[in-house]
Amino acid sequence: MTSTWAYAAYILIWPALTLGVLTVICRAVIRDINKARKAGKDLI
Repeated sequence: MTSTWAYAAYILIWPALTLGVLTVICRAVIRDINKARKAGKDLI
């Protein structure tokens, strides 16, 4: 029984970790876009 819960937690943690990493990346990109706009430059 305990191993079932551990396995379920292991499987379910990956979407949460992925969402956290994606959030960090998106926030960084948005911040860079805003900085580029304020400086009057292109992002790329």
